[in-house]
Amino acid sequence: MPYHLAKDNGLDFALMMHIKQFLLLSKRRTALITQCLKDSETNKPNFMPKLYINRRVAMEHRNNPSPDPSCKNAVFTQMFEGLKPSDKCEKPLDYRWPARYDQWWECKFISEGIIDQGGGFRDSLSDISEELCPSSADSPVPLPFFVRTSNQGNSTGEARDVYVPNPCCKEFGKYEWIGQLMGAALRGRELLVLALPGIVWKQLAGEEVRWSKDFPAVDSVLVKLLEAMETMDKETYEFKFGNELTYTTVLSDHSVVDLKPDGSNTVVQYEDRKEFIQLVQKARLAENKDQIQSMRAGLLKVVPQAVLDLLTWQELEKKVCGDPEITVEALKRLTRFEDLEQSDTRVKYFWEALTNFTNEDRSRFLRFVTGRSRLPAPIFIYPDKSGSEKTDALPESSTCSSTLFLPNYSRSVAFLFRSVSF
Repeated sequence: MPYHLAKDNGLDFALMMHIKQFLLLSKRRTALITQCLKDSETNKPNFMPKLYINRRVAMEHRNNPSPDPSCKNAVFTQMFEGLKPSDKCEKPLDYRWPARYDQWWECKFISEGIIDQGGGFRDSLSDISEELCPSSADSPVPLPFFVRTSNQGNSTGEARDVYVPNPCCKEFGKYEWIGQLMGAALRGRELLVLALPGIVWKQLAGEEVRWSKDFPAVDSVLVKLLEAMETMDKETYEFKFGNELTYTTVLSDHSVVDLKPDGSNTVVQYEDRKEFIQLVQKARLAENKDQIQSMRAGLLKVVPQAVLDLLTWQELEKKVCGDPEITVEALKRLTRFEDLEQSDTRVKYFWEALTNFTNEDRSRFLRFVTGRSRLPAPIFIYPDKSGSEKTDALPESSTCSSTLFLPNYSRSVAFLFRSVSF
């Protein structure tokens, strides 16, 4: 019995996971995934939605979200509202088109004069990715759907740059749309780069999560504290906690919740500490269950359950978000030079400069050229389109065609390429 049918027939989770392990070992897995996606395709829309996006107000909101608590100026909200069914588009997009249909909507960026032939569309996906999960720890989070983990706030643990769904955000329709965009990225060639920990991807893929294995990526300090609490003697416990520890816990959005009725007024006694630990673990593991379920519901509107059954959570993440590691070797495989020989000094200087980039620098470079911030992404490099021999020009790009126009740098200027703010 297929895994998703077993689930529908009420078989227990342990048995379903046992079945999934065998599915993942199948030699026909890749072919089955391809066939499932093919069988569930719909025809591409007859009408491509046209979105009018004001990125100036969106950038103002990103820098200072407080004047716009409804987030109406965010690119995410402008797109969500613009894609609602209208007279021109009576039905919502289903995102289950053939993979070769590589532009889902057309963007008109107000006052920017950009003609969208694919680059503007990719820019819009990059913009909402950055709004949902900002890449800089110093930036405010301009949307309410995800919050920084305790690890990110405390600079502790292994995963210090990820986000989790916001436990107090109840905009489940928008979480579902995020899930649909994930599904569209999985089916197609584009990426939705969301920095989420494995515990979220596991739930999206339908895999089991465990406290000791998965929650350290969210709050490693809490995991270690509870481990120490379980084994400490009574004297140490009373010294550390006295009568101040109550049946409450702090969620990822910093809200405090009771673990039992009147928990905030009930002191945890030493003899009851294991009960407290179990209640904390249960509450924290389920803190954003509804939000993740909504994302998964959106994902399953676009991707058949059978496909998720055949993917590991790591594969799901990579198909949606791309590869976070951008190596020079990978860029070389994806780059094509036009009217430039490999022996050209400009090509040599170009690779020397990229070798000196950090991974974050290379991600910015990739977005500057292609509109994407992760691989895979094709890159085409031409000589400076003006034909000028000047060596002080800045590089130009066309994200619609994933093209970089490379000036005729001298060696000294080439290394300044590293400092260009993409």
